[in-house]
Amino acid sequence: MATIPAVSRISSRLIRILGCNPSPMTLQGTNTYLIGSGKRRILLDTGDANVKEYIGHLQKVLMDERVLINDIIISHWHHDHVGGVDDILEVIDNKDTCNVWKFPRTDAPEPEVKHATLKELKDGQIFTTEGATLKVIHTPGHTTDHVVLVLQEDNSLFSADCILGEGTTVFEDLYLYMKSLETILNANPTVIYPGHGNIINDPAERVTEYINHRNHREKQIFAVFEANPDKQYNEMDIVRTVYKETPEQLWAAAAYNVNHHLKKLTVEGKLLECVDSEGGNSWKYVPAPSL
Repeated sequence: MATIPAVSRISSRLIRILGCNPSPMTLQGTNTYLIGSGKRRILLDTGDANVKEYIGHLQKVLMDERVLINDIIISHWHHDHVGGVDDILEVIDNKDTCNVWKFPRTDAPEPEVKHATLKELKDGQIFTTEGATLKVIHTPGHTTDHVVLVLQEDNSLFSADCILGEGTTVFEDLYLYMKSLETILNANPTVIYPGHGNIINDPAERVTEYINHRNHREKQIFAVFEANPDKQYNEMDIVRTVYKETPEQLWAAAAYNVNHHLKKLTVEGKLLECVDSEGGNSWKYVPAPSL
């Protein structure tokens, strides 16, 4: 994995500032992007709260470029994307005129932002600034409010957490997530700038790899039940069998993904969910009816 610098000038209209919040789930940290070539620019995502190193890097970029942030666009509600909003608004010169945009959640209240009122993003909304035109595309599945942005000048795409620069991502709704992957594939981007990890220069191959990976995982999970039709399994039982190559510290995240595969298979009538003796969920194979 190539090291991501704290600040990278990717093009005349794009600067990446690393969120300086590394973890097993965020890789080297959250990628935030300053977009545009004029005096007033757009910032995509804000990293975590209380990361002074990130705020320092962002301030230096704004000073060196002699620019202001006119709009902050939040890709989704997760803390490592929205958490730094208030910290940024506290240090920029135009905090009273800087707009903060986010697609509304459908499953829970919005994250609290003290220094701004969140403006509602809409699917298909267009943002224009000198040097850049951005189109918002709602891509639910990772979260209900997740969006990606298309930079129309070169048809590049900011994928946030839908596609990562390394490995795969988690999701809240597998069915919707698979639909969103198809949406990104159909956009046919020239390059993908992910929310975590390095730039993706083979977008079609990577998105197809994601789709095939999820389909492969589903086949692996279903095969466990087919091989043992009389047994019941919970998520971690499946992880221990199917995710043997995954580091154990990521098993909890793997179990989360497995849960969504199991729910999808249950909705399709291929598995039966039941409650085990300890009060948790377990699943059992449902044979196809004989004709």
